[in-house]
Amino acid sequence: MIRDDILGSLPVHTAVPALERALDGHGCAVLCAPPGTGKTTLVPLVLAGLLGDGSGARPVRRVIVAEPRRIAARAAARRMAWLLGERVGERVGFTVRGERAVGRATVVEVVTTGVLLQRLQRDQELAGVDVVILDECHERHLDADTVAAFLLDVRAALRPELRLVAASATTDAAGWARLLGDAPVVEARGVSYPVEVVWAPPVKPVRPPHGMRVDPALLTHVASVVRRALAERDGDVLCFLPGVGEIGRVAGLLGDAGAEVLQVHGRAPAAVQDAVLAGSSGSSGSSGSSGSSGSSGPAGSTGSEGSSGGRRVVLATAVAESSLTVPGVRIVVDAGLAREPRTDHARGLSALTTVRVSQAGARQRAGRAGREAPGVVYRCWTEAEDSRLARFPSPEIKVADLAAFALQAACWGDPSAAGLALLDPPPAGALAAARSVLAAIGAVEPVEAVAVEAEGDTDRDRGAGGGGRVTERGVRMARLGLHPRLARALLDGAPEVGTRRAAEVVALLSEEPPRSYGDDLAAVWRTARRGEDGYAARWRQEVRRLERAPELASSTGSKGSVASGSTSGSGSGSQSGSASGSRARSGSTARSGSGSTSTSGAGSDDAVAGLIAALAFPERVARARGEGACLMVSGTGGELGEGSRLRGAPWLAVAVADRPASAASARVRLAAVIDEDTARAAAGRLLVAGEEVRWEDGDVVAREVERLGAVELSVRALRAPDGPLVRAALLDGLRREGLGLLRWTRDAQGLRDRLDFLHREVGGGWPDVSDAALLARADDWLEPELSRARRRPDLGRLDAGQALRRLLPWTTGEAARLDELAPERIEVPSGSRVRVEYGGPQPVLAVKLQELFGLRETPEVAGVPVLVHLLSPAGRPAAVTADLASFWREGYRAVRAELRGRYPRHPWPEDPSTAVPTRRLNQRR
Repeated sequence: MIRDDILGSLPVHTAVPALERALDGHGCAVLCAPPGTGKTTLVPLVLAGLLGDGSGARPVRRVIVAEPRRIAARAAARRMAWLLGERVGERVGFTVRGERAVGRATVVEVVTTGVLLQRLQRDQELAGVDVVILDECHERHLDADTVAAFLLDVRAALRPELRLVAASATTDAAGWARLLGDAPVVEARGVSYPVEVVWAPPVKPVRPPHGMRVDPALLTHVASVVRRALAERDGDVLCFLPGVGEIGRVAGLLGDAGAEVLQVHGRAPAAVQDAVLAGSSGSSGSSGSSGSSGSSGPAGSTGSEGSSGGRRVVLATAVAESSLTVPGVRIVVDAGLAREPRTDHARGLSALTTVRVSQAGARQRAGRAGREAPGVVYRCWTEAEDSRLARFPSPEIKVADLAAFALQAACWGDPSAAGLALLDPPPAGALAAARSVLAAIGAVEPVEAVAVEAEGDTDRDRGAGGGGRVTERGVRMARLGLHPRLARALLDGAPEVGTRRAAEVVALLSEEPPRSYGDDLAAVWRTARRGEDGYAARWRQEVRRLERAPELASSTGSKGSVASGSTSGSGSGSQSGSASGSRARSGSTARSGSGSTSTSGAGSDDAVAGLIAALAFPERVARARGEGACLMVSGTGGELGEGSRLRGAPWLAVAVADRPASAASARVRLAAVIDEDTARAAAGRLLVAGEEVRWEDGDVVAREVERLGAVELSVRALRAPDGPLVRAALLDGLRREGLGLLRWTRDAQGLRDRLDFLHREVGGGWPDVSDAALLARADDWLEPELSRARRRPDLGRLDAGQALRRLLPWTTGEAARLDELAPERIEVPSGSRVRVEYGGPQPVLAVKLQELFGLRETPEVAGVPVLVHLLSPAGRPAAVTADLASFWREGYRAVRAELRGRYPRHPWPEDPSTAVPTRRLNQRR
């Protein structure tokens, strides 16, 4: 029996007519409804025509509701089915990865965005679907953004009648409206219950989150706030924490809190999640109430009583932020933290990181306390900090690994994603790295391999002119519902080790095992096989899904496909890394069909786990370098934990690693032992053998090297290295250590200074002799001596002055004017020829004062007055002037008074401008 009394009381009911008019007129709409108004449960039923007036006038439409999380999808479906008085799987059903409850009569189906994405790739028209509702679109998950873009594409090109609703409680309504073609915005004000805000920051400062680390002092404070809330308020407590580890730590601190402590997160068993949402504890299944309503569920749990008869404390991650009602909750305690993905494209490392919750997220969390009655939220930060929080969470497309997105876009027919309607475009560098990864594993065609298309093909068919079209192999990867790396490992590993075993290891990699399982992938595998916890149950379910995947059928028929491609991590190409260059004698090793993946003990758990991990993450293949350290072929260093069994292994395939911002090396969280043959096969694209000649430790080092990325496999000295490589190494040495490696006599340095002066003051054909310019023109002035040099001492014998003369403007004849324009010496009135120093901003003439008697004007070179350093008879500085006439009139008197007593044997005339210049003493004159 339909529960009309509850349906009629839902606040969003008043906004439904406006929503229907918007869809009838525009086809798209943005629905903004506060938490608890019933948008997730009432709106789909109305749009599907399941809540008509009984006359049968309202047509029945098929509606798909896309939720960001499995727990929300199951809960929403069960809530709607209960409101209709039915069981899930009749007119309302759900589909999530590994679980499906849909029947012939189903017209409202709740799915995760990942499931909808897969469905769109198989059937772009979504045949039979009339309305799609994107719920909680404010969370900006990458799958949700991609689904929205694809649906808009479908409406524009294939099915303009398909209706689309973007629904959320706290979203960028204006942005979504623009994206949906200036769609109407429908707001449901509702009658939400008031939620009081209590600011409860820690008394003492706590360290901000760093990577996955959260200050234990903050978690202790959160536990104390939960105890305070239990003492001050009635009702159950919902406490938001960033991850499973923090939930476990706080649960341990609340062991004697006098309440039942429950844990809700993505890794918890579905039965436990459903029981919590139904208002009862335990691991038994439940068909209870869960959804977006402030009413009790079918179990009738309207208060804070759980099955134990006491109060409950529900510790939850962000999975409880949206589309869920936890019955009995009147109190929310918010730690103020969330987890977001981050990718280090340079090192090929992806991980979650802990960040401050956004203002939108904080509002969503607070709303959980006011779903059934007035409530309170305790925020573990200050009111001043609240105003500095980001308005919305970071869109995943801006911060996450884009390999899966790039593959979906390529399968859709738009490899560059340029034609997709997205709220935020993907960062160019991240997308380029992702496309490089896909090309390396054979999921898309390399750009250079794309042929010119036949006339009449669309830009989309050509990949928007950027190449990278999806291959048949890439389509199979996409349909596996895995990250492309894991799909590659499954497709290439299954022929080697069998479908079942490959699926088991890939399932371990698709959801990181609990840290308590350890860091040895093979040992983790054995633990999961015999495990009875929630993770082991989900692992078995995923194994069954992968084992049945039809996409594996064509891969298991042929052996030897392991080396059919490997990723380069950042997409930056070969990582042989010689500063001066290297000449490859052999490219990558075994390719598809070579059968070159023999491993010792290929049937052992260690060998299988290592092979699959290496196929998934070839750039993380690592060789030990002692003391628990290793070097990945990507060039990233790694550190194993103390006591790890893996510390003695010569080679590893690193599956999980993270690198704190302040750390020099990544921390290896999960890895498997491999041998060198497996390393070579999995990362074969990075295998290079050739001559390497580089400048190292102050001289040329020449050797023949075989390397796997950054890992050197074998090295031997070269007695007769290739000449061009030696020359490049010498040039690199000059760049690093400077042109001082050459022989610079005083005359050579003087010539360089004169040329620099003429280039600056005269210009024309006079050469630039700065370090950068000279290195750029090495062919013009250092040859042929540079090509004959082999070691550092050879550079030291190269006369720089003689070489520099090759740069003079001989062809124009200006070279003959060098001594005229910038003379090396100037003759002064005494007859002496004094050297001019050109090394500073102005030429300098340092000469004894008596030798300039009778000279009325300052000497010039190339029209520039020299700076005269007047010296005492002993050759010490006495005065500096750029205006000699002025000095004779005004400055000379003071110098004469100071020096004539000290040097009485030298002439000190009263009028030096008319005196006779001399280099001799008075008596000798």
